[in-house]
Amino acid sequence: MAERAGFARYLALYAGLYGAYGCLSPLLPNLMAARGLTPEAIGLVLAAATLVRLVAAPIAGRLADARDAARPILAASAVAAGLCAAAHLPVHGFGPVLAAGLAYAVATAPLAPLADALALGAARGGEAFTYGRVRAAGSAAFIAASAAAGWLVEARGLAAAVLVGALLFVGAGWLAQRLPTGEREPGAGLGAEQGLGGGLGALLHLSAFRRTLLVAALVVGAHGLHEAFAMILWRSSGIGAGAAGLLWAEAVAAEVLVFLGVGPPLLARIGLAGGLALAAGAGALRWVIAAQTTALPWLVGAQALHGLSFALLHLACLGLIAETVPPRLRATALTLYGSVGLGLAGALVTLASGPLYAAFGARAFWAMAALSLAALPLAHTLRRR
Repeated sequence: MAERAGFARYLALYAGLYGAYGCLSPLLPNLMAARGLTPEAIGLVLAAATLVRLVAAPIAGRLADARDAARPILAASAVAAGLCAAAHLPVHGFGPVLAAGLAYAVATAPLAPLADALALGAARGGEAFTYGRVRAAGSAAFIAASAAAGWLVEARGLAAAVLVGALLFVGAGWLAQRLPTGEREPGAGLGAEQGLGGGLGALLHLSAFRRTLLVAALVVGAHGLHEAFAMILWRSSGIGAGAAGLLWAEAVAAEVLVFLGVGPPLLARIGLAGGLALAAGAGALRWVIAAQTTALPWLVGAQALHGLSFALLHLACLGLIAETVPPRLRATALTLYGSVGLGLAGALVTLASGPLYAAFGARAFWAMAALSLAALPLAHTLRRR
């Protein structure tokens, strides 16, 4: 009974967190524009926020481990994220918007990694509590909130949708405080006297963790070109806005399907390293198709591969981190995985995507296929771990 109650609380937490992201992520750039920022200034704010997250997330993760405080830091960060999101509403001009954006970046940086660290620890307690189901609830909430935010903007205006997202973050902070505690909390057993640097050094000495991080960077980073230019490519090829939106939604639905049911039994059968290899191969196939054609039947098949190229990869990486990283370093490991393995890699590939797409058009996806294939040898070394 206690485990079922814990599972329900994690479901609610992930629904709140990713629902808030679904409300706010598409809208904050529009809100910045409404507050007087030019496109160049918006890009600068978003780039600065990315850099801030790369630093803030590992620091928060290390503090969570060193103080055995993943749950209170998660709760405080979620409430702060809601307040910082709402702080975008009354400000005008570049300086105040930049300050609100950077504060929001600091607050949101540790949310997903710390939630994952706590959920992984709880998920090891029994078959009734599995991480994939909880993460699927987050993806589904993101889809629902994104759709609801669009309706809310049309009915009540931009500010109303931003306030709903802010309230969802605050609600997630309250839920985080009510998560069950126990021996499996990520920071358990680490003395504060080791300091921030000691734990990071110990973590980076783990060869399996470094290779897992690099595989994630290659496979997820290869999604950067798709995120930036897929819609532009599809629309220029004569695909209507409705069909393009359905293709995008199909990818997220495939992600939910893998998180919810397909991924865990598949990984139990082929192993975690096998899951990394399958994700890399699926990513390479997806980008080869994108480089060759925009015919709808092929694109439908390619978008379905997102369930493997992202969701299966994420499950396999988290499984390897849980197996190879001591629990006292888990929050640090997951914040590094999220900020460096996923965030930095995606930012670098996105930065390179503009010149690549300008020079080669759809053929630039061949470079993304090469990135995915480069992860296969590393996945094989993890199989021999």
